[in-house]
Amino acid sequence: MFSGLVEAKASVQALEPEPGGVRLTISRPAQFDDISLGDSIAISGCCLTVVKFSETSMEFQAGEETLSKTKLGQLSVASEVNCERSLALGDRLGGHLVTGHVDGLGTLSHRGDNAEWSDLEFSAPEPLCKQMASKGSITVDGVSLTLVKVTDSLFSVALIPHTLAETTLGELKVGDSVNLETDLLAKYVARQLNAFTP
Repeated sequence: MFSGLVEAKASVQALEPEPGGVRLTISRPAQFDDISLGDSIAISGCCLTVVKFSETSMEFQAGEETLSKTKLGQLSVASEVNCERSLALGDRLGGHLVTGHVDGLGTLSHRGDNAEWSDLEFSAPEPLCKQMASKGSITVDGVSLTLVKVTDSLFSVALIPHTLAETTLGELKVGDSVNLETDLLAKYVARQLNAFTP
């Protein structure tokens, strides 16, 4: 489980094809000094398992399903990703409950920059938009954000200077894809409502 509060940006060092997927090598942030084999780390919102690490790198394996359903399949060497270690019981939950299980992809459709702030609008699949509500939470590339506007096919967020500087969202351009995870509670509410719909 994660909070959606990105701890560091890191760069892709290598992408090596393997039977059934890809081995992804990412630079190891300095503050990630306590990682172990088998740890879960959110890479741009996608929960991956540490399979090998050194003082300067972390390695993960991503299968075909993950590569096809998330933007990890679009990464190349030198791409930057958002990184967050999993929560420990008793940690402060500054963002919201994030599982690291990406629901789908969104696309940046409009960007409005106002001084050091930015308003971003994304197109997203209708089933995902139905799990969103204004002032609710959304995870975009692993970043916990508050929704501003939501329609059947679009949603918008307002980003403060800190988020733009400390995550990869500041570098997004119109047409770029992002990983989306809707709010965990919204999923359960939607599931229950569907269960009682004739």
